[in-house]
Amino acid sequence: MSEPLKIQRDGAVTEITLARPDKANALSADMAEALLAAIGDATSNATRVLVLRGEGRNFCGGFDFSDLETSTDGDLLHRFVRTEQMLQALYHAPYATLALCQGGAFGAGADIVAVCDKRIAAPGAKFRMPGLKFGIVLGTRRLAARIGVDNALGILEQARMFEADEALRIGFIQRIAPVDAWAAAVAEIATAQTLDVTAHALMKARIQADTRDEDLAALVRSAAVPSLKDRIKAFRATRD
Repeated sequence: MSEPLKIQRDGAVTEITLARPDKANALSADMAEALLAAIGDATSNATRVLVLRGEGRNFCGGFDFSDLETSTDGDLLHRFVRTEQMLQALYHAPYATLALCQGGAFGAGADIVAVCDKRIAAPGAKFRMPGLKFGIVLGTRRLAARIGVDNALGILEQARMFEADEALRIGFIQRIAPVDAWAAAVAEIATAQTLDVTAHALMKARIQADTRDEDLAALVRSAAVPSLKDRIKAFRATRD
């Protein structure tokens, strides 16, 4: 089995590529664990900018539920918890984080984009956060902090798709740029990073509320409602 991530370092820039293009880079349990480990490793290897991108046509298609039939509610709860912990690690990382998004970023994939400090999308990129359709509150508060309560309500109530132009307008992304312009954007962002990890962590601690315990508790409560697997199956059936 191939590795779910490709990791490359160039000076103070660490680039992580989600490497399951045949699955739209869907977030498997192994990928979530690998991401969590890589985010942690970057805190101690002089990384100033962590770049996240997806291989192929899409950034990330959300959770990989290909093993849903053999999973228990407990298995699924554990996966959601580990994904929330990964998103929290990105959100509070003591270095700059940059998402480079093309194609689709759905579910947990859109959550990854939302937690990054810098967010660039290619023209035509699409986003959707359908977790509440099966009762999961993954990333909800962070989304509201990023784009405002009214915008978050408008997106989450209908679990609707929104595209790059709207994402830029509401602040979900900060820039629309074609893929061939991304290398220059990474270089520009890297040059602007002058804080060490200690100072960067102090800055984020004052700018971003630390609601990790509350957010994890809310996620667990939502995922622990009985029949999580059945709720996910029912949601997936509406897309078939």
